[in-house]
Amino acid sequence: MSNPFDMADRVAIVTGAGRGIGREIAGVLSEAGTRVVVAEIDKDAGAEAASELRSAGREAIAVEVDVAEPTSARQMARDALGEFGRIDILVNNAGIGGTNRPQLADDPADWQRVLRVNLDGVLWCCRAVAPTMIEQGAGSIVNIASMSGLIVNTPQPQADYNASKAAVIHLTRSLATEWATDGVRVNSVSPGYIATELTQAGAGRPSSWLDTWVSLTPMKRMGTPREVANAVWFLASDAASFCTGTNLVVDGGYTSW
Repeated sequence: MSNPFDMADRVAIVTGAGRGIGREIAGVLSEAGTRVVVAEIDKDAGAEAASELRSAGREAIAVEVDVAEPTSARQMARDALGEFGRIDILVNNAGIGGTNRPQLADDPADWQRVLRVNLDGVLWCCRAVAPTMIEQGAGSIVNIASMSGLIVNTPQPQADYNASKAAVIHLTRSLATEWATDGVRVNSVSPGYIATELTQAGAGRPSSWLDTWVSLTPMKRMGTPREVANAVWFLASDAASFCTGTNLVVDGGYTSW
């Protein structure tokens, strides 16, 4: 029997793969056999991540992309095709945090900035790769959403981020139904509190939100980027061949209360 987790010779684009969860996802998929396109707005971080993968004997390139710009997303897809000739997997990981200000104190421009990256960016990248996947008759898209798309976090206010991630979850379901008969699966992963630079910035606030986050997580700890990456690996692989429109929550039980 073949190993459904074996992804040899497949090509994966991972956005925001220069650091944090995205970098770990790129590493895990690479370990599983994929050739990886590290797509990053931070050119230096992307180049470093791709170089690290190549140093480990894996195939990887870095491309610069601003996911909030449709033309940039399309160029990302062209770059991947130009290098590897196909696109089998897209992981929409690129995203930004909210302002952590109450909405009445927030600037409309900040709301729009979060939605442009976290929601519009996912759509533009999906649209950029879908024609290739449909032509191939197969493809797997995994969108990184958040448990914040299912609950309201506390104690920090973050309506902008929460709304963007809730929309990503529903966009995932919508695209999954549109492309199901074309052989393209679209799923999402919703992490809880994961020990990344972004989360640690919040944990270091004077009000110390970390204690609240951990106390409300049944497993009483934060997750690791690897734990999120392994969930992405599952959904991207043939092991999840009957999964589309699925939102896999990786939150240590936070949303179970």
